[in-house]
Amino acid sequence: MGKVTGFLEFQRLNEASEPAPERLRHWREFVLHLDDAAASRQGARCMDCGIPFCQNGCPVNNIIPDWNDLVFRQDWRQAIDVLHSTNNFPEFTGRVCPAPCEAACTLNINSDAVGIKSIEHAIIDKAWEQGWVVPQPPSVRTGKSVAVIGSGPAGMAAAQQLARAGHDVTLFEKNDRIGGLLRYGIPDFKMEKSHIDRRVEQMKAEGVTFRTGVFVGKQPLADRITNLATETISPETLMAQFDAVLLTGGAEQPRDLPVPGRQLNGVHFAMEFLPEQNRTVAGDVVADQLMATGKNVVVIGGGDTGSDCVGTSNRQGAASVTQFELMPQPPEHENKALTWPYWPTKMRTSSSHEEGCERDWSITTKSFSDDGKGNVRALVTARVEWRRDESSGQMKMIEVPGSEQEVPADMVLFAMGFVAPAASVLEAFGVERDARGNARAPTEGERSYRTNHAKVFAAGDMRRGQSLVVWAIREGRQAAHSVDAFLMGSSDLPR
Repeated sequence: MGKVTGFLEFQRLNEASEPAPERLRHWREFVLHLDDAAASRQGARCMDCGIPFCQNGCPVNNIIPDWNDLVFRQDWRQAIDVLHSTNNFPEFTGRVCPAPCEAACTLNINSDAVGIKSIEHAIIDKAWEQGWVVPQPPSVRTGKSVAVIGSGPAGMAAAQQLARAGHDVTLFEKNDRIGGLLRYGIPDFKMEKSHIDRRVEQMKAEGVTFRTGVFVGKQPLADRITNLATETISPETLMAQFDAVLLTGGAEQPRDLPVPGRQLNGVHFAMEFLPEQNRTVAGDVVADQLMATGKNVVVIGGGDTGSDCVGTSNRQGAASVTQFELMPQPPEHENKALTWPYWPTKMRTSSSHEEGCERDWSITTKSFSDDGKGNVRALVTARVEWRRDESSGQMKMIEVPGSEQEVPADMVLFAMGFVAPAASVLEAFGVERDARGNARAPTEGERSYRTNHAKVFAAGDMRRGQSLVVWAIREGRQAAHSVDAFLMGSSDLPR
């Protein structure tokens, strides 16, 4: 695959991006895909390694060595066909996936991994530019109908696969636009929403019906996170109208921090803050929008959502941005002999961090201080140590005596992950849940992705909990295969 000596001749080349001072002035994407020559050289680094661990590291099992070789040889048309054979939306994953495939790359054992994500990004952008991404409507209609609830990457992938199998598919979304957390969770500077819009147009041409502003089940009480739909449909109605129902909603129940002062103005979930900016970028007028302008912002949580809060706060003109993480600071480099080919724990610095952010680890928040007017003024924090309990063997958090301090804050954003999908939807359908509150549905056997109700399936965050966009696409594709087999007795859809 690639050039026999390519991995010896060529160094890994990362994608170029706008300098931080320039990109902070706008909300557009700032990472540029590789040009043809650079992509070819990166594809040349892919070795004929015998066992392509990259494919196992990739949740959708992308046939990575094949399209690396095709890009090396500049056969872009065949490359997009191979890429699309396993991944419905490589423009999503080529922008926001953390690339577990690269961690599993054989070259990563003792060198820099092949730039798989950058090659994927280049392939799909070239395909759109050349007009190779076109609708694939079915040649035969089955007469069967499927309702897909939730239009994130799992729902979109499942709907597209089922429509191509010839079923009449209706995709329901409670928000006013299609895309789920891709639309209202990921900032535009990481992924512009035009990528979603043109896939929606493709899927419409393939026969998918989109219904936005529709909540299935009983709507929860309104808050800044819940965008109340204008229409409600009962599960009984859907069960009567459709031959199968697939639940693909996202993990939307954020982890809270119930400490003294939690109720103060200025303390918010990340998913109260981020969607409002996305709506503004889309041209909406958001009343009383949460803004970081001129404020000392503290982000609690060190993952991708926390990073998105950092980038958004800086673009809004925050006076300062600080990010705290409860866990210890990871090592700068992983011990590859111990971790390869698995996803390693190591220090990760995002583009948002590079734009300006103070970061600290092993920090716990004990309370929030009031300014006397009901607004947050500061956090009271303390350092912690993680020690192994001799009796249980588990790691326990212990506060360091005398480490308490007060950190000024005018806005505090919780980005500590999500604990469960929308419980009201699962309750409305009477779906059994696992210990983590997700829909209980196996992934293997005759009942794969099927819940305790014969006609109701579940996939994505709804089934596995908070996860990556690439896992959502995988689950959507596999669930579509199971729904198709349920309706037709067998399925030719790829898994």
